[in-house]
Amino acid sequence: MSGFEEFKGKQGLTRLINALGYSRDGLSAAWKNEAAFREEVLLATIAIPLAIYLGKTGVDRALMVGSILLILIVEILNSAVEAVVDKASPEKSELAKRAKDMGSAAVLLSLLNAAAVWFCVLCL
Repeated sequence: MSGFEEFKGKQGLTRLINALGYSRDGLSAAWKNEAAFREEVLLATIAIPLAIYLGKTGVDRALMVGSILLILIVEILNSAVEAVVDKASPEKSELAKRAKDMGSAAVLLSLLNAAAVWFCVLCL
């Protein structure tokens, strides 16, 4: 058995503990292997406290913090797509390029979303 198969069918607390371990491993891999993720974490360490300080209401704060967390989420998903594409298709392929480009576009849209949310909350 390799990886997840040994935990298939687990339930309750065991399943939760296993899931938390996989999540920790995923965050660690993103931190270790993805420069963009590290840069976005740096952005988040500045932006999240700023959002809490600058937001006038709980909704303002939630929108601003959520938009920053969304960047990290999308970056991790983009990195996962890139890793799978690189494993499945090491040679150049139009489909592989399309998948990677679409992942990159998703990251860009998450960054633009954060900018729009912050602008709306702070300036309108």
